Amino acid sequence: MPKGYYQGSSTSLSGLVRPITASESDLHTQSEDMGLFMELVRDIATELDLDTLCYKILTNVNLLTCADRASLFLVEGTRDSRYLVPKLFDVSVESDLEVSIEKARSELCRIPLGVGIAGQVALSKEAVRTGDAYKDERFSPQIDEITGYRTQSLVCLPICNQQGEVLGVAEIINKIDDGNVTEFCEKDVELFKRYLTFAGIGIQNATLFEISRREFVRNQILLNLAKCIFEEQSTLEDLLTRVIAEASQFLECERCAVYVLDSNREDEQVFQTAFQLRCFPDEASDNNVEPAPLDSPYANVAKYVANTTEILRINDLSKWSEYEFGSTAYEIVSHLAKTDPSLRSLVALPICHREEEKNSVVGVALLVNKNGYDPFSEDDVQALEAFSIFCGLGIHNTVMYENVCKLMAKQKVALELLSFHAMAADDDVKKLKKAHIPSGKYFEINSYAFNDFQYSDEETCYATIRMFMDFDLINKFQIPYDVLCCWVLSVKKNYRPVKYHNWRHALNVAQTMFALLKTGKMERFMHDIEILGLLIACLSHDLDHRGTNNAFQTKAMTPLATLYSTSTMEHHHFNQCAMILSQDAANILKNLSPSNYRLAMSKIEHAILATDLAIYFKKKSKFIEMVENGEWDWQDPDNKELLCAMMMTACDLSAIAKPWEIQHQVAKLVAEEFFDQGDIEKLQLNSQPIDMLNRDKKDDLPKMQIGFIDAICLPLYKALSESFPWVKPLYQHCAENRENWMKLAELVDMGLTWIDHDTIDKPIESRKFAFVSLTIFFYFSAK
Repeated sequence: MPKGYYQGSSTSLSGLVRPITASESDLHTQSEDMGLFMELVRDIATELDLDTLCYKILTNVNLLTCADRASLFLVEGTRDSRYLVPKLFDVSVESDLEVSIEKARSELCRIPLGVGIAGQVALSKEAVRTGDAYKDERFSPQIDEITGYRTQSLVCLPICNQQGEVLGVAEIINKIDDGNVTEFCEKDVELFKRYLTFAGIGIQNATLFEISRREFVRNQILLNLAKCIFEEQSTLEDLLTRVIAEASQFLECERCAVYVLDSNREDEQVFQTAFQLRCFPDEASDNNVEPAPLDSPYANVAKYVANTTEILRINDLSKWSEYEFGSTAYEIVSHLAKTDPSLRSLVALPICHREEEKNSVVGVALLVNKNGYDPFSEDDVQALEAFSIFCGLGIHNTVMYENVCKLMAKQKVALELLSFHAMAADDDVKKLKKAHIPSGKYFEINSYAFNDFQYSDEETCYATIRMFMDFDLINKFQIPYDVLCCWVLSVKKNYRPVKYHNWRHALNVAQTMFALLKTGKMERFMHDIEILGLLIACLSHDLDHRGTNNAFQTKAMTPLATLYSTSTMEHHHFNQCAMILSQDAANILKNLSPSNYRLAMSKIEHAILATDLAIYFKKKSKFIEMVENGEWDWQDPDNKELLCAMMMTACDLSAIAKPWEIQHQVAKLVAEEFFDQGDIEKLQLNSQPIDMLNRDKKDDLPKMQIGFIDAICLPLYKALSESFPWVKPLYQHCAENRENWMKLAELVDMGLTWIDHDTIDKPIESRKFAFVSLTIFFYFSAK
C-alpha cells in the first residue's frame, strides 16, 4: 500500500482515503487568515470619517489578534509641543461606537511624547511587547485608573504615514486564549504591524478629508461674512451680532467675543462696545449674541492685546509663566483664571483694518476654551486671523458710516440752533449789568414756596444773579460780572418758548437747589466748586428743550436720537451748556485752573444727565436703602455723587412740592405740553400716545398725578428729609398735594373737567354740574 494511505472499511467505495498533511493544514489556515485579513483591510479602505475609521481599526485588530481591548492615540499639537490624545480607548469587539467616542471625550488626557509606553513608542517608532505591563517601568496606569480595567499583556505599535511620520500609536491589551489572559506572540505582533500599515494610510486619508471639509466650511462662512459686512452697515451692534453669529461654528470654541475700540479716544485704548456668544454644542441653546461687559477680566485681556497688538495664546494655564509672556500679561491672565475657574485655554488677537499700520487696531477678537477640551492650534489662530480681517473691514466701514450719519445729524442740529438761538445782545448785557439786584429776601429764594409767576422776565435774571451773589461765587471763582450777565441772558435765550420746559422751569429748579443748600443746610457737605456746578447744571439742565421727551426723539428718529442713543435730551442739554460756556463772552469758568475746570464740567455733566428719570430709577433703590440703613457718609465721593443725582431729581420735580395754588397751575402747563406732544404723535407719527400724553384722557390726570407722586416723588423726598430734617417741608407739601389731587380725582368722577379752564373754581360747562361747582368752590375757599 502506498505510503500515506490507509486501508478503509469494507463499505468504502474505493477502499482508499488520502489523509491531510500538517503542511497542507497550515497552508489552509494561512489562507483563511489572509482572507480575513484582506476583508478587514477592505473594511477600512473607503472609510473617511475619522471616528468611525479608528473604531473599525480597533475592533478589527481585536479580531485578528484575539485581544480583549484596544486603544488608539493620535499625535496632536505644534512642532514644539507634541503629545498624544486618546482618540478611542478600552474598545472591545462588542463596544458601541457612540459610547466609545463619548468615553474618550469625557475622560480626555494628554500624554507627552516620551512619557509612558504609548509616548515612548510615538517618540522612538519602535514596538513594545510585554507580558506584565505593571512590571514595565514605562507603563502608566492612568488609563486603567480611568476605566477600572487592569492591563496585563500589551503590544503597542506606531501608526505611520507613507512618509514615515508618526500619526499615532495603537495598543492591543490582554490576549484571550480559552478564556484566559495570555501573552501576545510574535505572530500577533507581525499581524498587528501589517494591519496598522493600512490603518496609517486610512488615517492619513481621513485626516486630509477632514481638513478639506473644514476648509470648505470655513471658506463658505468667510464668504457669508463678506456678504454680511457689505449688507449690514446700519449700526455696529447689528454688524457684530450678525458677524459673531455667522462665525460661531467656524471658530469652534465655548465663547467668542469681539471688543471694539472707541475711535474718538485716540489718546488711550477704551472700548466702545463688545459682544459675545456663548456656544453650548452639547446642549439645547439659542446661542444668542449678547453684550459683553466692558469692565470684566476678559475685557482687561482684550485691552492688553489692543495695546501690545500681539497675539496672546494660552493652552495650559498650569504652564503659564511670567518669564514667557511678561509680568503684565501674567498678572492679567492670572486674575482672569481666579475669577473664571472654567477657563482652560484662550487666544486673543488684535483686529486691524490695515495690516501694515500698528495704529489701525479697531478691536480685539477673543476665543475661550476650544471645543472638546482641545488646545488652540496654529490652524485655529489662522482661522481667527481670517475672521479678524473681515471683522476689521466691517467694523471700520460701519464706524465710518456711523460717523457720517452723526456728522449729518450734527449739521442738522447746528442749522436748527443757528436759526433759532444766538448769544445775548450786548445792549441787553449792559442793561442787566447796570441793574440793581434786589436782596434774596425780596425774591424769597430761600423759601421752598418760591413763586416765579409774580416776577417779570427781567426779575428772573436778577434772582439768578442774586443766587450767585449769596453764595459769593463771583468772588470765589473770579467771575467777571459782565460775563455772568452775558451767561445768564444767553442761557435764558437758549430756552425755547414751550409751555413748561422753559426758562422759568430752569429758574425754579435752580432756586430749589439754592433752598436745599441754604435752608436745607446741605451746603455744609459741598465744596464751593460743587455748588457752582450744581447751580450751572440746574439753570442749564433743559436747554433747547423742544417740548418732547426722549421716547419721542427715538420714535420720530430725530437727528438728536441719532446723536445720542441714551438720555437723548439730557446729553443735548449738556452739550448746549458746554457750547455757551465755550464762548469767551459767556464763559463764567474762564478763570478756573485747568483741573478745576475739568472738575466743574464733570460735575455739571453728571448733574444734568441725572435729570433723566431712567437714570433716577436705576439709582433710587440704592439711595433709599442707604438712608434707611443709616449707613451714609456724604463725604465719600461715590455717596456724594449719588446724593447730588438725587438732589437734581428732587429739584427738577419740585413743582410737585410747591403750595397747592402753584402746583395746580404748573400741572396744567405740564399737561398742555404733554398733550401737544401727543397731538404730534397722532398727526405726524400716526400712533396712539400713552394716556399721560393723550388729550382725550385729560380728566384722568389727577389720578395719574397720584401715581406719579407715589412712585417717584414721595419716596425721594422722604429719604432726603430723613437724612436732612430741614428738607422736610418738601415732603410735607408733596404729601398735602397728593391729598388735594385725591380729592380732585373724586370731583372729576362727579363730572369735573378741570383742565379746560384757567381757574379751578369755574370748571363746569353746564348747569347740571352746578352742585359740583359749588362743592369745589367751598373746598378751595376753606383751603
